[in-house]
Amino acid sequence: MAASKDAAANKPGPAQAADKPAVPAVATKGDAKSKGIAVLEGLLGKESAPVIPLPERRNRIEPANKAGQTPVFFKKLRWRHTIIGASFLGLVAVPATFASLYMAFIAADQYHSTTSFAVRSIEGGVSTDILGMFTQASGGSTVSDSYILMDYLLSERMAADADRKFKLEDVYATRGLDYFYGIGSDLPIEEKLAYWRDMVSVNFDHASGIMQVNVKAFDPKQAREIAQFIVDQSDNLVNSLSLSARNDVLRAAQDEVLAGEARLSKARMGLRDYRDKSQEISPEEGAKLAVQLIGSLEQQLTQLNADLATAKSQMSEDTPRIRVLKTRIESLEQQLAVERQRLGTGERKTVTNDSRDVAGRIAEFEELETEREFAERAYTAALSSLEKARIEANNRQRYLALFIEPTLSQLAQYPARLLNALLVTLGLLFAWGIGVMSYYNIRDRA
Repeated sequence: MAASKDAAANKPGPAQAADKPAVPAVATKGDAKSKGIAVLEGLLGKESAPVIPLPERRNRIEPANKAGQTPVFFKKLRWRHTIIGASFLGLVAVPATFASLYMAFIAADQYHSTTSFAVRSIEGGVSTDILGMFTQASGGSTVSDSYILMDYLLSERMAADADRKFKLEDVYATRGLDYFYGIGSDLPIEEKLAYWRDMVSVNFDHASGIMQVNVKAFDPKQAREIAQFIVDQSDNLVNSLSLSARNDVLRAAQDEVLAGEARLSKARMGLRDYRDKSQEISPEEGAKLAVQLIGSLEQQLTQLNADLATAKSQMSEDTPRIRVLKTRIESLEQQLAVERQRLGTGERKTVTNDSRDVAGRIAEFEELETEREFAERAYTAALSSLEKARIEANNRQRYLALFIEPTLSQLAQYPARLLNALLVTLGLLFAWGIGVMSYYNIRDRA
C-alpha cells in the first residue's frame, strides 16, 4: 500500500507532463532494462511497479456534433435518395396502380371461340379408326398446304374479307372507356390487319398437322361467327389449291395426248396419200404378186424354149409352128423384163413418179408405216400417262378435316387482368432498376 501511495505521489500531473521535455524516440539499452526489471518486480509484489506514461494519441476522436446540426453524410445522400424515391413513385408505383385499376374496372370483357382443323389427303388410303385420323403423320405436301393456310388466315386478304363481311370497326368498337382494347374508325387496312392479328391467333402442330384457331371478340356470338367464317374461307382455299394442283398435273398429260394425237393424224394422212397415188393397199403384197407372176412367166418361158428345141429337132426353121413358138418366146421375154423392172431386179432405167419400181414403193411405204406405228405407240403411252395422272390427281386431293366446331364461350377469358397488371408492374420495376443501377455504375466510375 505504501509503495502504491508513493507511486501515486511521484506520478506527474498533466501540467508537469506538459512542462517536461519530450522523451527521445530511441531509449538507451540500460534504461529499457531498468524499466523492465521495475515492472517485473511490481508484478511480483516486491516493490511498487512504476507507472510508465503512455504516448498521446495523435488521432483524437472529434467531439460530437452539436444538437440540431445535420451530418455532412446525410447532406450528401438527401437529394440523391429523394430523386430515386420520387422516380420510383413516378415510374413504377403510380403507373402500376393506374394499370391495375384500368384492368380491374375499365377493360372490357372479351370472349373467345376455338376451332381445330387440319389439311388432309386421301393418298395412301383412309385410316380405319378415329385415332388414326388424329395421329396420322401428314405428308410434305399437306404440311406445306397447312403453312399456306396459316399465312392466309393472318394475311391482309383475310382481314379485308372479314372486314367486308362483319365490319370490324363495328364488331370491335370501343366499349365504354376501354380505348386500349377497342379499335378506332376510318383506319387503313394495315392497322386493321395489326388489330386482326391481335384478335385472331393460329397455332399449328407440325407432328399431327392440326391447326387451332382462337378468335376473340367482345360478344361470344360474334366470336363464333367470325370463327365459322374462318373455317369456311379455309375450306374454300384448300379446295382451290387441290383443284389447281390437279389441273396442273392433268394439263401436262393432256398436252402430251394432244401432241401424240396430232402426230398420229399426220402419219395416217401421209399413208393415205401414198395409197391414193399408188392405188395399192401395201406394196409388199404387190411385190409378192409380182414375184409369183415373174416365176410363172419364167416357167412358161422355160416350157416354150423346150418346145422350140423339140420342134427344131423335128422341123425346119420356116415352119409355122417354130415361128409361133419364137413369137411367144419373144413376148414372154418382154413381159418378163417389164415385170422384173417393176420389181427392181431388172435393168435400171429412168422411171417416172407414177411408174416407180416396187423396191422404191416399199421403202416409201415402210417409212410411212414406221412413222404411223411410232405415232400410235406414243399416243397410246400419252393416253396411259393421262389416265395415271388422273388417278394420281384424284388420290392426292386435299380436304379440310374439321375436328372441333367453333365453340360458344360462356365466360370471359380475356383480358387476363391480374396477369397483365403483374406484367406491367414487373416491367416498370425492371426498367426502373436498370436505370438506378446504371446511375450508380456511372457515378462510381466518374
